[in-house]
Order: sequence, then C-alpha cells, then structure tokens
Amino acid sequence: MAATDAAPSTYDRTKAIKEFDESKMGVKGLSESGITSIPEFFIHPPQTLSDLRSSSRSSPGAVPVIDISGINSIADRPNIVRQVRDAAKSWGFFQVVNHGVPAPVLDDTINAIRGFHEQPHENKAKYYKRQEGQGVMFASNNDLYRTEAASWHDSLQVWMGPQPPVSEEIPEVCRREVIAWDGHAKGVADKVMELLSEGLGLEPGMFRELTFSDARTLVGHCYPHCPQPDLTLGITSHTDPGIITVLLTNRVPGLQVKHEDDWTDVDPVPGGLIINIGDFLQVKSNLL
Repeated sequence: MAATDAAPSTYDRTKAIKEFDESKMGVKGLSESGITSIPEFFIHPPQTLSDLRSSSRSSPGAVPVIDISGINSIADRPNIVRQVRDAAKSWGFFQVVNHGVPAPVLDDTINAIRGFHEQPHENKAKYYKRQEGQGVMFASNNDLYRTEAASWHDSLQVWMGPQPPVSEEIPEVCRREVIAWDGHAKGVADKVMELLSEGLGLEPGMFRELTFSDARTLVGHCYPHCPQPDLTLGITSHTDPGIITVLLTNRVPGLQVKHEDDWTDVDPVPGGLIINIGDFLQVKSNLL
C-alpha cells in the first residue's frame, strides 16, 4: 500500500532564528557566506509579496520636492509653509532641497555608514545586541522574534538623545560622521517642524518648546545582495513612530511611499533629504 501521509517537517523555526541571532553575522554575513537560498524565516507569504507588487507604480517626480532656501525671506516663507503643510497633509512624505546641509556632509555620512557595514564580522559583532533605547546597537530586524517573516536588512542604531552615548561608544569607523550628521539632521528637523507648526496656525517655536527633537535616533540600514529577492523584502511596509524622520539615501532605487491606494516609487533628488511625518506628530497635530 502506498503511503498517503507526508513526512512531518523537521524545520524548527524558533531554533533557526535563535541560531541566526546568536551568530551575530546579520544578513550581510549570510550573503557573504555564499548561500544560494535564504533561511525559511525570511520568506514572506506570496499574498504579501503580490499585494505590494500589484499596487506599485512608478511616478517620477510625484513625491513633492520643496525648496526651503527662502525660509528666512518674508516674501518666500508663507509659500514654503503652505507647500510643507499641503505635502504633510496629502502625502505625509516629501523631499527638501537647499536645506543647508553641505554636500560633503551627506557624502561622508553615507560612506561612513557603508564603512561600518563593510567591516569584518568580528568588528561589528561587538555592537550586536537587542537592548534598544540607548547607546549603540547593531542587529538584523528589531522585531526578529516577533515578526511572521523577517526582512533582508541589517541596521546600525545610535540613540543620540535625550541621553547621548559617550562618543567612544560609537564605532570609530563612523564616529565623527555620526556625531556631525546628528547635529545637521536636528537642524533640518527643527526647520521643518517650525514650518509645520506655522502651517497648523501655531507659533513657529511651539514644537521646539515641546522638546520634540530631543529624542533622536540615527538608523543606518544595509540591504546586501539577496540570492532569492523574489521571496523576501528589504524592509516591510511600516510607519515611523516618532515625530519626523530625516532620511538620507544613497540614491539606489527601491524606496516606496503609499499614497492613497498605491505604492509610489520615490526618486531621490541630488542633494535632497526625504522627510517622513511620524505617527506621534500626526496624532499630536490632530489634537492641536
């Protein structure tokens, strides 16, 4: 008689995740090990993958791009405030140019984060942990033990405020650039929050008085080569929980934002910074 029952699966998901986490190698380490197939816990359901792809569209220039060079001009500022308010309301997402951050700082920051991720495994492993909230943390997937399917990325996170790390805690390969970027990014965030505050009919310094920019985290993602990119995602769809995100990219395509019912490709403009309105600011602005 032919057997009709399939052999029981021997895959132990919990064990596989634990072994990956304890290796401290991240997905970049997996990629560099020469694997030809990804671990099962990185595989996303076909429905999730098809839903994202079927609703995506390429609309170059669709995401608003706002020149904020005239924010100190009596003539130009009202128009900039209107543009920021409208973009935040309709998209929750926009790009700013002429923001005051020197081009070399942008390049140095990208190169420094890349430099961290390209270090040998043993150098990065010293920072690998899962205690979030302060200091420095290198890890793959913050929600590794909670999510149904992990994503193909590693992250360096540095909590810069309200309690900044001792500078020596920050990896030397990117220490100077991380500290410099934090100062510049906070400056851009403060400018944008001033414009948003005015757009809500409030005093320009209202959000600063509420210490909205005191809690700050630098997150440097790495999306290494994946041998089976059709089975996983670099990062899942999400909203940012904080006030605003100031996003610097290396201009490699892949970032999308959901507008109405479609996922729209974001085409980063040279020298631009992407602003994402976070959940807390959205809730707070609805209450004001």
